[in-house]
Amino acid sequence: MRVNVRSIWRTVLVIAVLMVAALGASLCFASQQGGADDLGPGTFLIAPRRAADPNFAGTVVLLVRMDESGALGLVINRPTDLLVSSVLQDYKPARHVKDRAFSGGPVQADAVLALYRSSKKMDDASLVFRDVYLVSTRATLQHVLRSKPDAGNLRIYLGYTGWGPGQLEHEMDLDVWRVLPADAASVFSADPGGLWHRLIERTELRFALAVRPRL
Repeated sequence: MRVNVRSIWRTVLVIAVLMVAALGASLCFASQQGGADDLGPGTFLIAPRRAADPNFAGTVVLLVRMDESGALGLVINRPTDLLVSSVLQDYKPARHVKDRAFSGGPVQADAVLALYRSSKKMDDASLVFRDVYLVSTRATLQHVLRSKPDAGNLRIYLGYTGWGPGQLEHEMDLDVWRVLPADAASVFSADPGGLWHRLIERTELRFALAVRPRL
């Protein structure tokens, strides 16, 4: 019986390529999930399709602060039925704002925070990334409202999402979140209801492109 050496080597080569692709898929999948080193202000946390916590199913969280005391984020894709003008009734500059407030998370639901996109440096607000600032004081928010900002550059949030020291890092080890760098277009999207679908598909596309074998 004659042995076709070329056929054997071709089979071995195909098996090797598939094994490398599988290993690459595993490594890229872990990279795509992100880890503790990927975390920080200006990071999107995206709930996977099968979220471990149903309260966060279909959510996109923007990390706005992170240090040794823990992390703080805002859910950016859950608009409420409440108008900003009704939420901030005692803020005179807000009386004519017709935008809806967003539910930023389950912690201190009566707390009012804002994300504001400004081309000018703001010393009285916390820079989250690029030109996006976290507004956390009444005086600064009133100042922003008095400037009559474009509706596409300001979002008001009720409550926030918080993690204690090491808690978010532990969730990352459990693959609770997918991670992407934040962008202002998504934060201030005119279609927040479709944001989760767009971002979860973006993570899946990145994963698919990363593991595509090159023969």
